[in-house]
Amino acid sequence: MDGGGAVAGRAGGAGWTGRPDGARRAGGTGRAGRGFGGVLLAPVSARAWREFAYVLLSLPLAVAYFSAAITGLSLAAGLLVTFVGIPVLAGVLLMCRGFGWLERARARVMLGAEVADPEPLPAGRRGAGADGRRGVLGAVAALLKSGSAWRHAVYAVVWFPWAVFAFCTALTLWTTAWSLLLYPLWFWVFPVFTDQPGLQLFQNGDRTFHLDSPAEVALAGLAGLVLVLAAPWVVRALAAVDLLLVRGLLGPSPLAHRVSELESDRGVVVDTAAADLRRIERELHDGAQARLSALAMGLGLAKEKAAEDPAAAARLVDEAHGEVKLALKELRDLARGIHPAVLTDRGLDAALSSVASRCAVPVAVAVDLPERPAPAIEGIAYFTVCELLQNVSDHAAATTAQVDVWKSGPRLLVRVADDGRGGARPGSGGTGLAGLAERLGAVDGVLVVDSPDGGPTTVTAELPWRSR
Repeated sequence: MDGGGAVAGRAGGAGWTGRPDGARRAGGTGRAGRGFGGVLLAPVSARAWREFAYVLLSLPLAVAYFSAAITGLSLAAGLLVTFVGIPVLAGVLLMCRGFGWLERARARVMLGAEVADPEPLPAGRRGAGADGRRGVLGAVAALLKSGSAWRHAVYAVVWFPWAVFAFCTALTLWTTAWSLLLYPLWFWVFPVFTDQPGLQLFQNGDRTFHLDSPAEVALAGLAGLVLVLAAPWVVRALAAVDLLLVRGLLGPSPLAHRVSELESDRGVVVDTAAADLRRIERELHDGAQARLSALAMGLGLAKEKAAEDPAAAARLVDEAHGEVKLALKELRDLARGIHPAVLTDRGLDAALSSVASRCAVPVAVAVDLPERPAPAIEGIAYFTVCELLQNVSDHAAATTAQVDVWKSGPRLLVRVADDGRGGARPGSGGTGLAGLAERLGAVDGVLVVDSPDGGPTTVTAELPWRSR
């Protein structure tokens, strides 16, 4: 079978829960932590210093964004009574979108996080009219009605207090941690250049506590080591909150993202339907239509010879009868490829059993559904199994295969497993699992492939459950 690793038609598909013996979800466990060595090396890793620099740089940028946004919004609010405030407000929103572009670029460069650009302003409202006024008014209206522009303005305001907190926390923790860790190397500065025996921690009246004894110096270094090891993870958490703000306020809105997904899915559906129509036209033209044309010619010859050579006419009629049978078989196969009658009449259990009987290897079928799903979902599940079993026949070198269909919560799950050689990869060998994943994604489905080298191979399709 074709497919390896995990192919997901929709990464955001619902997380399915299968049977104990069911297929594993793609990327189920992820990579394990780097262990003790990773913890020890974290303070000197490039990532930790990039995140620290990101948090430090956030404060001056947040001050600039906050000052510009508050000043601009206040000025626009004060000028609204003269209508001059409207273009001023639009200019502030445009400026905030520029801030968002800079922050997305900074997150990409310093944190390695890709944040998609927000939805663009409506293009039709930015075109200039004959005198340019319509274009200016359209751009102002587009900015004022843009939800992403207002989210950028909110970000410029609410990010400031968080940036102050993150800056103070990171800088204090980082400098304290490294100062204590290195204290055994520099504590001699106090008795040599000052009148103090060591670092003064506190003073209460006449009592003063200094870190000056060897034990205290060692304990300070040990405390510094603990803080140094903890500091990168605290800074990483601070940067993660920053990144959440960037993704939530400076990226595309969930609604816009969903609209983009639906547009992509619509394109997949249209392309798939067009490909199916071309396939049906080609099979009709090259198959049944050609045979029916030959049949018409044969019957015409038989009609001419019926009077003068009855025996030759009988042979031609017999040949025409054979052509009719072949044409009927091709038409039945074509109809089965469009939508089999057994699926409509008797459901997935009978339809998949029929498909399994035609597979090149023995296939066991188990369908456990409380009721029949919606016809569209039922048809997608059927053709998914057809394609996967075709892959088993053509590529797996398997001796047995298993098809399981069941319902888990609001999802319909279809699993096809074989004991073949495995090692299948999406898109390899021309078997089309990548295209199958796209078609499943068009209905919020997910395709999961587990095919290690040497086998076995398990492919699980997850579809939304829709009742009839």
